Amino acid sequence: MDPQLAKRLFEKGAIFILLDVPVGTEFGIDYNSWEVGPNFKGVKMIPPGIHFVYYSSVSNTHDVAPRTGFFYNFQPSEMIIRKWDKYNEDMLGDSVSAEEQERMESSKKELDRYLGAYPYESYKKWISLTSNLRPQFLDKLLPLNRKICSVTEFISEKSTSQSRSEAKKSRGDVKTDDTPDEQRLPNMAITPGTEIRFTLIPKQTYPVGASPEEVTRYSMDHSFVLESLLKTGYEVEMTDILGELQFAFICFLIGQVYDAFEQWKKLVRLLCMCDEAMAKHPELYAQFISTIHYQIQEIPEDFFVDIVSQNNFLVSVLHTFFENLESSTTLPTLKEKGQKFRTHLQKRFNWDFTADPDEDCPVVVE
Repeated sequence: MDPQLAKRLFEKGAIFILLDVPVGTEFGIDYNSWEVGPNFKGVKMIPPGIHFVYYSSVSNTHDVAPRTGFFYNFQPSEMIIRKWDKYNEDMLGDSVSAEEQERMESSKKELDRYLGAYPYESYKKWISLTSNLRPQFLDKLLPLNRKICSVTEFISEKSTSQSRSEAKKSRGDVKTDDTPDEQRLPNMAITPGTEIRFTLIPKQTYPVGASPEEVTRYSMDHSFVLESLLKTGYEVEMTDILGELQFAFICFLIGQVYDAFEQWKKLVRLLCMCDEAMAKHPELYAQFISTIHYQIQEIPEDFFVDIVSQNNFLVSVLHTFFENLESSTTLPTLKEKGQKFRTHLQKRFNWDFTADPDEDCPVVVE
């Protein structure tokens, strides 16, 4: 690293302190993860801005727990201190007193040898994956408890003997030894405050009271849905839809959240299925091409083959996207950028966007 850059990051970079974390715990920030050693106390020289911190406890038999993480918007020279809760095998939030915070901030130089440096060589990659993720919109998406958990948290719904008996009567439900196992399970609900608050994408693609012609047109061109969302879900900044696309991508690729993968697919499909909106919002679509380009670059090859391309999802929706772009009345500069993107994908993955999708191939159904 350039000495001047290192000096600037040491002075202006943020510090994340994690105390009492067990040896062997998996700890990471952005695209970088480590196995915690006996002297580990955190990470220094973190560039200001939004970052994703995550961790997994590891048992004595080397079994790794599900990943938990959180987004945090680090300020210049900020020091964040967290402690490890050994009982719950989790990170405690705001568990440090003001006196302890002040004491540790005054002893930065002594702490320095226990802190790992943020791998700055991967920072440009991280910036390309979060370029449209605004802190204000991030707060809108995060769960109320602000944790991103790879495994959904459930609680058993409260019930009494009387309520269970009444429920059985209303269903005509008398359980016997032959009753399927799933019917014997208690009623479960997602723990309040743990759900990621993704933007709801309407399934109906045409306006209420639409004429038959409009129903046909907007069933093929999803511009009505996109325009509606830009006025309601993304009304402050139009590019927040790309911010959510980036948020979902990070949550599923690094946070290992499957629901985020589903939201990512929905947003990609929506943006690719628009024709009118492409001509109306060329700058949004220029940024969309950049966003999806950087995301595809970062998907591990085996992950890409096994999951992202299942049912030809990306090939199918990008085929539609390039067709819409070619026939659109949008700016020539956007068409040129789209052509370069298509050429890149054809060369790297040997995808053919000139032929119509095989009729026998699986079709993505919403």
